[in-house]
Amino acid sequence: MIKRIIWIVLDSVGMGELPDAKKFGDEGSNTLGNVWKATNGLSIPHLLALGLGNIEGMLELPTITNPKGCFGRFAEQSNGKDTTIGHWEMTGIYSPIAFPTYPNGFPKEVIDAFIKAIGTNILGNKPASGTEIIKELGEEHCKTGFPIVYTSADSVFQIAAHEKIIPIERLYEMCKIAREILQGKHAVARVIARPFIGPIGSFERTSNRRDFSVTPPEATILDYVKEKGLDVIGIGKIEDIFGGQGITQAIHTIDNMDGVDKTIEYIQKENQGLIFTNLVEFDSKWGHRNDYIGYGRGLEDFDRRLPEILEVMNDEDVLFINADHGCDPTTPSTDHSREYVPFLAYGKALKQGVDLNTRTTFADIGQTISEIFQTPSVSFGTSFLSSILK
Repeated sequence: MIKRIIWIVLDSVGMGELPDAKKFGDEGSNTLGNVWKATNGLSIPHLLALGLGNIEGMLELPTITNPKGCFGRFAEQSNGKDTTIGHWEMTGIYSPIAFPTYPNGFPKEVIDAFIKAIGTNILGNKPASGTEIIKELGEEHCKTGFPIVYTSADSVFQIAAHEKIIPIERLYEMCKIAREILQGKHAVARVIARPFIGPIGSFERTSNRRDFSVTPPEATILDYVKEKGLDVIGIGKIEDIFGGQGITQAIHTIDNMDGVDKTIEYIQKENQGLIFTNLVEFDSKWGHRNDYIGYGRGLEDFDRRLPEILEVMNDEDVLFINADHGCDPTTPSTDHSREYVPFLAYGKALKQGVDLNTRTTFADIGQTISEIFQTPSVSFGTSFLSSILK
């Protein structure tokens, strides 16, 4: 009997363009495969042992003869390629309408309302790389005290501020104000606090980032597990992605390895239900900065920690590992990419070497969790529990 699922999302670790990638400008994207090629191979023996290289379409990675896990690749049905839509789909929500994006910056009515509400002017209001815009406008920000507002190809309203100029709590307050303004046709997926520190010329973003997401429009598997009286422990930015909805306990982290530490810590505690972890640095630190070397090292670092996770799991635990979209650091784009995502499952209660092939939606994961915990079904997706359960 399965009593607990340890669910780890390797944020942005996609594995090859989806059939409709051209519509999103992502032809040729293959985050995992291209990182593997660009680094002349990675040392990730434990992920390979679970079957990562055996997944359909995973042409670059080596296969093994007796994978310990169950494995497959999942396509995204929803209209998007961002964190929010990806996580929502894997928990059972189909999003046919894309969140709004602002390639020319935010319209006057949004910015005017924001300026009026916070009582100060702003800088920026354009799409930009987060590290580049603080290089460009950070000095002016420090002189004027005006927050830096920017966006990207994703549906985000980002506010950057030096922690000594605008204290963290005030920055979060500004984000909450923006979240209230950005409703209806301007309901962006996320408002993001982007604090930084350091002297002029040497600015550095901090781990005090916070995401203020639009709340899910319907119940997710998280809600159903919580309603059953089970734990839903969100580690990393999980609480932010779901606007706190369906979470019983939230633990924020400073980086991937802290996320692994916290995951292990909560596996060792008494709880039952879901431990749901997002490891964001693949996306935020390496993917968006086109740092394929760092991306590869990040994968190797996670792989080295994987045995620690497996060692503390008990016989009634299962481990799910998957991604939420791509962010190929080897392409000219610095944005997310429309890709298949890999899926791995392992546990004493599961069969070994099961090939789930290509699944048509991330929501199959949520539907499988629904069957495991015998909750109400999520709104779409097909459970694969019968294929993997002993």
